[in-house]
Amino acid sequence: MTGRSGVLGLKVCLPVASFATPMKTKILMLGHSYVVSLNRRLCRELAIAGGDRVEVTVAAPASFQGDMGPIQLSAGAEEPYQLVPVPVHLAKKVHVFRYSRRLKQLLSSTPWDVVHAWEEPYILASAQVAYHTPRTSRLVYSSFQNLSKVYPPPFRQFERYCLKRASGWTAFGETIAETLRDRAGYRDRPMRTIPLGVDLKVFQPDESARRAILQTLGWSEPGPPVVGFLGRFVPQKGIDLLCRALAQLDPSSWRMLWVGGGPMEESLRAWAGRHGDRVRVVTGVGHDAVNGYLNAMDLLAAPSQTTPRWKEQFGRMLLEAMATGLPVVASDSGEIPHVVADAGRIVPEADEAAWVSTLQTLLDSPALRRELGDRGRARVRDVYDWAIVARDYLDFFQQLRA
Repeated sequence: MTGRSGVLGLKVCLPVASFATPMKTKILMLGHSYVVSLNRRLCRELAIAGGDRVEVTVAAPASFQGDMGPIQLSAGAEEPYQLVPVPVHLAKKVHVFRYSRRLKQLLSSTPWDVVHAWEEPYILASAQVAYHTPRTSRLVYSSFQNLSKVYPPPFRQFERYCLKRASGWTAFGETIAETLRDRAGYRDRPMRTIPLGVDLKVFQPDESARRAILQTLGWSEPGPPVVGFLGRFVPQKGIDLLCRALAQLDPSSWRMLWVGGGPMEESLRAWAGRHGDRVRVVTGVGHDAVNGYLNAMDLLAAPSQTTPRWKEQFGRMLLEAMATGLPVVASDSGEIPHVVADAGRIVPEADEAAWVSTLQTLLDSPALRRELGDRGRARVRDVYDWAIVARDYLDFFQQLRA
């Protein structure tokens, strides 16, 4: 207790703690995904939601290999946290890449209350994080794994080690939670299902962006509706099925815009060449330019196909399209039905006839496209806004600390 004179000359005793500044919760957000500035929107909203109660630091590779090429870490505007670059080795191999010794220095330099690793628990980098994170810190992993897999050594050992050290984990979707919640190691830890989010300030309807992209593509308006695809040009994304479905539609009713990149690019360009001026294939589009290309589309097709070793784990392009006001037609692979819900059309992934009829219905009905686009905008606003997602993370972190 300490004393001071009151207004009437009496000695007033107050606890010292009443004058103390509450300790901030120190949170380290760590992951190779944070090399992309838009992914750090989660960290930004987490810092905003925590206010004076939290102090957020973000650690990301100084450089990492993305689907379209190397990505260099760069600070963006309005980042209310400290951004720490950590060099990595073997950045082209996500399962075995590792952080430099800067990781150990970072983890030991501060008494972190929470360390959140946006890394799968079965990779080498995650084992590094588990090894160097102080025992006094709550360690949380996040996973996209929606297939029950038994990993070969040493990845099986990495997963076991990371989960033994973890205080909790999050699943990015319902199918991930269903797959992992009863699995050894996971079932003994607190968990929460928290989806990806979308930046509604970046992804939104933009008529001027539409006009600019259409002009770049050499397409005039008015013209047939533009069916769009955004993502990797790989077989499991349903490229071949979508090509076959489009070939069966009224040729005067559609144009097709492929945006992405990958090993099927050459065959896709050959297909495009057989359809004249109605098809464009665009590669090398940075994430900051995606909103413009989405606005140039009239609907987004996501025909993902399940394989023995993969099914759609989330579908970030679905959120970005819905935020832009695009109607979505997507397959029922993996997490897609949970993401889209009633804000789009879900089609059995292998039912080619259903794809043909659903696409033609949407192409023929501007009113239906507007209705689904409005539903999508409402859904991302209510469920997938990064601000909502960040508050859920903060609540989970506080639960683990309690």
